[in-house]
Amino acid sequence: MGASSIIVKPSDPLFLITHEFYPVSGGIATFAEEIAKASAGLGYDVEVWAQSAPSHVEKKWPFRIRRLPLKGSHDLICQFRLACQLVSARRQLRNATVYIPEPGPMLALMLLQFFKAFRPKRLVLTFHGTEILRFGRSPVRRWLAGKLIQHATRVSTLTTYTQELLLERFPHAADKIFLTPGALRTDFAVVPTRAERPKDKIVILTVGRLHPRKGQLITLQALQMLPVTVRSRIEYWIVGGRNKGNYEDRLRAQAASDPALTVRFFGNIPDAELAQVYDRSDIFALTSINHGQSVEGFGLVYLEAAAHSLPIVAHKVGGVSEAVRDGVTGLLVTPDRPAELAAAFEKLIHDVPLRRMLGDAGRVWAARNCWLENASTLFAKAEDAA
Repeated sequence: MGASSIIVKPSDPLFLITHEFYPVSGGIATFAEEIAKASAGLGYDVEVWAQSAPSHVEKKWPFRIRRLPLKGSHDLICQFRLACQLVSARRQLRNATVYIPEPGPMLALMLLQFFKAFRPKRLVLTFHGTEILRFGRSPVRRWLAGKLIQHATRVSTLTTYTQELLLERFPHAADKIFLTPGALRTDFAVVPTRAERPKDKIVILTVGRLHPRKGQLITLQALQMLPVTVRSRIEYWIVGGRNKGNYEDRLRAQAASDPALTVRFFGNIPDAELAQVYDRSDIFALTSINHGQSVEGFGLVYLEAAAHSLPIVAHKVGGVSEAVRDGVTGLLVTPDRPAELAAAFEKLIHDVPLRRMLGDAGRVWAARNCWLENASTLFAKAEDAA
């Protein structure tokens, strides 16, 4: 069904509760924001409960927003504070649809679910991947998460990979699970056709938080394997903020070890500037890996890069193959094969027509999904099922 044919007449208010929302960046924060905007666009009376943030960064939203007195982590203090908020608003929530798009609020609701007075009329959950592994690792938390899924009206995942992961550990979700695939951010919906222009350097770009799972070090090491004549023709641009630990220090040390390859660190940059960085780049690289209990469930940033006509180099891991079509919008390489990864980069560096073909296909691919469809799947049909 096309987005234009969706007609929804919601009967109850919708509360979207999340610990990850603007100005926090990242895929989950983007997903929560876009679902909230789409739900409001469908006519729902939407109120977002989100972590605290400075008042001067707030946007003008098409829905109400309530900033909670918590910083948005998964620690016990945040869980307790959110649980107190849920208890105090129990009369509102009992007659409402509550949507939880990420694990932080799920943890708070896991204990409250055993008290009927604190259960919402309808509960809708979205899983992204990593939290499934973490919930499943502990017998107690696995049991609590299983009960929460049983109480849910509807459950969604962004990819079939994550869906299979969820059903493997929580098979009783089978009768209520649906796909709500990642879509292009609404402010990326219209991107001008990429203009070819002469350049001294080919720019390879990575956008993502600086974390071992995102694979910036793997990309950098693969680029440093290329012949010096090739390395001197490229620049590697890294966009993303510092994470805990010394990962950025390792990246900078690795970059300094090879003066033939220019590496630039941009840190976190605003969306308006990020669009310009995409447009100045030639190849997008995000070589995510499975890292402990953390997996790449999808990766909205792949769609953003594709919308800017960038061919993509990525690892064939998690749900990445549902964001990047191998040989169509990018090149996927099996993890732990550095020579193959270096070869994929070299192929795109030398083959301009291939870069253009993958980039053109990526523009079409990035626009295939729709947030309005996702919101309808989550809530209009959830109302029918209730």
